[in-house]
Amino acid sequence: MDVFDYIKLLSSDYTLRTITLGTAVLGAVTGMLGSFAVLRKQSLLGDAISHAALPGIALAFLLTGSKDTNVLLIGALISGLIGTFWIRGIITKTHLKSDTALGLILSLFFGFGMLLLTFIQKQPNANQAGLDKYLFGQAATLVESDVWLMTIVTALCLGVLLLFWKEFKILLFDKEYAQTLGFNTKFIDILITSFIVLAIVMGLQTVGVVLMSAMLLAPAAAARQWTNSLGLMVFLSAIIGAFAGVFGTAISSTQNNLSTGPVIVLVASVFVLFSFIFSPSRGILFRQLRLLRNRNDLELQKTLAFMHNIVQDHEDISHPHVVKILNNFQGYSRKGLQKLVDKNYVTVQGDMWSLTPEGFTAANNLYNQNLKDD
Repeated sequence: MDVFDYIKLLSSDYTLRTITLGTAVLGAVTGMLGSFAVLRKQSLLGDAISHAALPGIALAFLLTGSKDTNVLLIGALISGLIGTFWIRGIITKTHLKSDTALGLILSLFFGFGMLLLTFIQKQPNANQAGLDKYLFGQAATLVESDVWLMTIVTALCLGVLLLFWKEFKILLFDKEYAQTLGFNTKFIDILITSFIVLAIVMGLQTVGVVLMSAMLLAPAAAARQWTNSLGLMVFLSAIIGAFAGVFGTAISSTQNNLSTGPVIVLVASVFVLFSFIFSPSRGILFRQLRLLRNRNDLELQKTLAFMHNIVQDHEDISHPHVVKILNNFQGYSRKGLQKLVDKNYVTVQGDMWSLTPEGFTAANNLYNQNLKDD
């Protein structure tokens, strides 16, 4: 199925259109909010919150006996918020660091949730079937009302980000300075964390408890490689998250029995891998190219300095010398010598080389600069 066939199918198939819109909106909102989690070095926060939501789903079913998505997600939201405030409490009331607190809450809540699910499955009631879909997600269960809810939450999140942008930005990079300006840092911190919890809970139905943290972190991690601007990073994260949702849905729709959630996560991981390799500023490829270029430049400077040491004992700096004398220098290479010729620092005639006035001046400036550095 080519692109045009997929677009045609997208316009005619209600289920595919709903899932695609839902995953795109989910990717956008989690990408936006994930930027703050990544920059605050709370990458494990999404994992902890998504796992903390599991016992809320199980308890909501036990208390109501209903598998209504809204009821279960409300339970997940309450449980996720409780887990979040427990994390804050552990960090502020004890000497434990945030990663330790996140790991403790993740293990505690997920273990309790799995215990409740095991208990529910052993009950003589067929109504409990399907609760395990929240572990790995089931995007096919999305309906139009779910997409509208995600859209409303995304719009609300965007409005809050724009309204408190300055406060979020200052809190993110200098919490002490924000306090000196009189900002209520505790309220701002709780606000952004609550929206992260809300976005994660919305994605449980689509991606599931186990993989939801990847939806929060992967777009932000990819966007961070391309920019140093917070605003641009948030925008790129939203775009990458949305595209991951759309492409993942498209790929999973072409194959039978291919879960949408894991495919979306894999597509997001491809964006991360591509960014890690090809980002001009931080990418592995360009960093290696810069390292190689700097190494070559350093070898050229060393060769030029070596030539300067040879010719400075002569009254005539253009006095020719045999090329063989350069073989005693470890950094010498034919390629490097040709680059010096191209720069008009050296002239070569046969087996003889001579330093040009431009080359002597450049080498002398390099020597003086080294003296200053020392």
